[in-house]
Amino acid sequence: MISFTWDWSYAIRVMPVLIDGAMVTLKATAAGTVIAVFGGLLFALLRRSGNVFVSKSAGFFVEFIRSTPLLIQIYFVYYILPEFGIRMTPFLTGVISLGLHFSSYMSEVYRAGIDGIPRGQWEAGISLGMTKLRIFKDIIVPQAVPPVIPAMGNYVISMFKETPQLSAITVLEMMQAAKIIGSEEFRYLEPVTMVGVIFLALSLGAAYCIKLLSRKLPMQGIPMK
Repeated sequence: MISFTWDWSYAIRVMPVLIDGAMVTLKATAAGTVIAVFGGLLFALLRRSGNVFVSKSAGFFVEFIRSTPLLIQIYFVYYILPEFGIRMTPFLTGVISLGLHFSSYMSEVYRAGIDGIPRGQWEAGISLGMTKLRIFKDIIVPQAVPPVIPAMGNYVISMFKETPQLSAITVLEMMQAAKIIGSEEFRYLEPVTMVGVIFLALSLGAAYCIKLLSRKLPMQGIPMK
C-alpha cells in the first residue's frame, strides 16, 4: 500500500541516492550545454554559408531536430544507430542527444544575435582587409552573444529539466533514482517531492546566475584583446 504520510527519517535515508542522481543530471546538462553552445554557433554559421547546398542542408537538419520530440531522438541514437555500427553508452547517448537537440534552438538564438549586428560592422572589417572568419571571431560574435545570453540561458535550464527523459535509456539520473527508490518500498511521496524541490532550487539558482551574467556583460559587445 502506498503511503501519503511524510516520513522524515525515510527522506533523510534516501537523500544520498538522490544527490548521486542529481550529480548525473548536472553532468549531463553541463556536457550537453557545451555541445549545444558550440553546435548552435556552428549551425548558425553554416546556415549563412554562401554554398547553397551547405546552407540548405544545415537548415534542414535544424528544422528536422526542432520538429521532432527529444525522446524519439534519444531512442533513435540509442537503438537505431547501433544497427549501423555506432554504439555508445547510455550516458554518452543522452549527452549527445541533449546537445544536438538544443543546438538547433541555440542556432536560432545565435542567428538572431548575428542578424542584429549592423551591416556597417561587416563593411568595416572588409575595408580593413580582415578575412570573413576573423570578422566573425573578432567583431560579429563578441557583439552578437551578450544580448542573447538570457535566451541561451533559458534553453540551458530547459535542457536541465529535460534530463528525466534519459531514464528511458537507463541513465540513472535524479528522476530515475527517485522511481527506483519509490518502487522498492512503494513510497513515492518523499523521493519524488524532493526531486521536484531540487529541480526547482537548481533552476531558480541557474536563472539568477544567468541574470547576473547578462547584467555584467556589456551589451555593446565583449572587448577582445
